[in-house]
Amino acid sequence: MGAMRVLLLAAALLALACSHGATASDPSHLQDFCVADKMSQVRVNGLACKDAKEVVVEDFFFSGLHVAGNTSNKQGVAVTPVNVAQVGGLNTLGISLARIDYAPSGLNPPHTHPRSTEILTVIEGSLEVGFVTSNPDNKHFTKVLNKGDVFVFPKGLVHYQFNNGATNAVAIAALSSQNPGVITIANAVFGAKPSIPDDVISKAFQVQKNTVDFIQAQF
Repeated sequence: MGAMRVLLLAAALLALACSHGATASDPSHLQDFCVADKMSQVRVNGLACKDAKEVVVEDFFFSGLHVAGNTSNKQGVAVTPVNVAQVGGLNTLGISLARIDYAPSGLNPPHTHPRSTEILTVIEGSLEVGFVTSNPDNKHFTKVLNKGDVFVFPKGLVHYQFNNGATNAVAIAALSSQNPGVITIANAVFGAKPSIPDDVISKAFQVQKNTVDFIQAQF
């Protein structure tokens, strides 16, 4: 009877361990690397592996983060991503990064990364950053960052960065997924195609329909 209890306990612990593995950001790789085969027609959760014999050093390389992004847009911000789309060698490794350039008063608007935690390091200038916790508290954590400061945005939470200085700012963001994804809140709500019905948005935001129409026209 004692041996049976031990076996049941072992089985329960194994099931628990497996369940934790199944909820990780990206699945663990089972070989040295799995360089993405971007031409493959195979559809998997991620990207199919290139034949190891065809892998070259450039599959693990990216050049360009020394180049400032073009911030001449409505938000005054430019994101230069380095994820599996740019570096095939990131496939299955569960990590990526990005350079973010901000003009004075530039805003990386409220958004989420559905598959990733983000850790942001300010390289130049200063940024006002923040994130909001989930319902029902919706607590706003905010801080002004200066050169060399680091801030963490937990996975899936709405967050933003704003250049509150008079000069350009630059940051490097590291993310815990090869393909973190991004959902910009305003674009998703007011720029959806086809549009979310006015009745839905006006009731959600407690505003008149003509206000909804005006905002949707900006997208």
